[in-house]
Amino acid sequence: MNPSTNAGARPPLSGAKFAIGTFAVALATFMNVLDSSIANVAIPTLSGNLGVSIDEGTWVITLFAAANAVSIPLTGWLTQRVGQVKLFVWAILLFVLSSAACGLAPNLPILLAARIVQGAVAGPLVPLSQALLLASFPKQKSSSALALWAMTATVGPIAGPALGGWITDSYSWSWIFYINVPVGLFAAGVIWSVYRDRETPARKLPLDKAGLFSLIAWVASLQIMLDKGRDLDWFASPVIWCLAIVAGISFLFFLIWEFTADKPVVDLRLFSQRNFAGGTVAISVAYAIFFANLVILPQWIQGFLGYRAVDAGLVTAPLGIFAVILAPIMGKKIMPRSDMRVLATLAFLGFAGVFLMRSHYTTDVDPFTLILPTLLQGIPTALFFTPLTAIILSGQPPEKIPAAAGLSNFARIFAGAVGTSLLSNGLNDRTILHHARLIEQTSATNPTFVDAITHLQTTLNASPAKANAFYEASLNAQATMLGINDIFWISAVIFVLIIPLIWVTHPSKNAAAGAAGAGGH
Repeated sequence: MNPSTNAGARPPLSGAKFAIGTFAVALATFMNVLDSSIANVAIPTLSGNLGVSIDEGTWVITLFAAANAVSIPLTGWLTQRVGQVKLFVWAILLFVLSSAACGLAPNLPILLAARIVQGAVAGPLVPLSQALLLASFPKQKSSSALALWAMTATVGPIAGPALGGWITDSYSWSWIFYINVPVGLFAAGVIWSVYRDRETPARKLPLDKAGLFSLIAWVASLQIMLDKGRDLDWFASPVIWCLAIVAGISFLFFLIWEFTADKPVVDLRLFSQRNFAGGTVAISVAYAIFFANLVILPQWIQGFLGYRAVDAGLVTAPLGIFAVILAPIMGKKIMPRSDMRVLATLAFLGFAGVFLMRSHYTTDVDPFTLILPTLLQGIPTALFFTPLTAIILSGQPPEKIPAAAGLSNFARIFAGAVGTSLLSNGLNDRTILHHARLIEQTSATNPTFVDAITHLQTTLNASPAKANAFYEASLNAQATMLGINDIFWISAVIFVLIIPLIWVTHPSKNAAAGAAGAGGH
């Protein structure tokens, strides 16, 4: 069931109610989107303050995304069980409460527990915010409602890194979570006062508990396995073996159960459709690479280039500039006249070009060279989400659109969490490999190495021990640089390799309309 169906039968809002209601819904959306990017630049500082490694600090991002992905398929059931407006307000209030718990967390385990709750309650916010906006606008202006939502959601990547960096440097990492408290309380209060008389009817519905529990089991065990694997030396550890077995068994049970259940929590039968399968796999793999690089890049900028958190945020913020500028043009001018497959292909080629540019970074890279690819990345970002969503939803009957959009969003967001873990592990492995190759040259029998140490002693007026320490630090920086260059190059190659997935699909005349009508559920 589409959460907006019942609300859509009511007259649109007008006057002051319309203005303040749409502002509050947009504000709640902005708060949610902001939280997915604001922590990226704070991870090094957060990790240091909690006494954990940056790899462990990254779990703050991956576990949030995994919990968020799991809760998305439940939105339809919860909407019918609780009511659209009540669910939205409760989700905001629980998001506020878990945000406060994140900020107060004295150690990593408590912070991760709070982030899991925060991610879970954030699941309904995106689809419900779109449903409420669509109900607020006249039907003939539904495209304007979705354009407003897209603009709000896209501002997050611009504001998130810069705001997160400024808060972290000026105050404390805790405030990147505390900032949600006043914003969320204001949004919840306004939304309840404006929309409470527009509540959708609630009724008791059966829940696919076996499907839900098996979904949680394989997602949680797989994500923990990926996050803990390197620390525990992968399959040399019985813990990793246990996690892998639990993930495998629960995933197989999940597949069998969901394919045979009358009312599955996730309708896997959708993958029998060519457009849904090709589009969902393409958008999931692409988002995994896209999101993982958004996490890794600011960590490298801070850890190895010595940038402050706020400066790292300003370097990554320009991503959203072209995305915001092009969003309305895409909806009104380009998409109605274009083949969605062509637009998605251009997006993937654009991403490949951006990552190829980054693969030539050096340890003395200047700010302009750092910023330019990020700025240009906004162009394929604008060509990325909407056309692929249109492909995924094209040909779906109206009653299937919420399930199709929910499943594709689950796959995309969970892929982002998995991709972050995999690319982080890959960066570590490539760095170790390059370090081993470079260290082979540091031998007393190598005249180049001996000359370099002698030159350092002379230049720095340092002892042999200090010269060797300086050389080792330079070697580590070079190994990391080569490792991250490999990650950028591999990312570019993956974007090119998944282009055929787009062309497995076939065009549909109402593809763009289907994407808009879905409301992003």
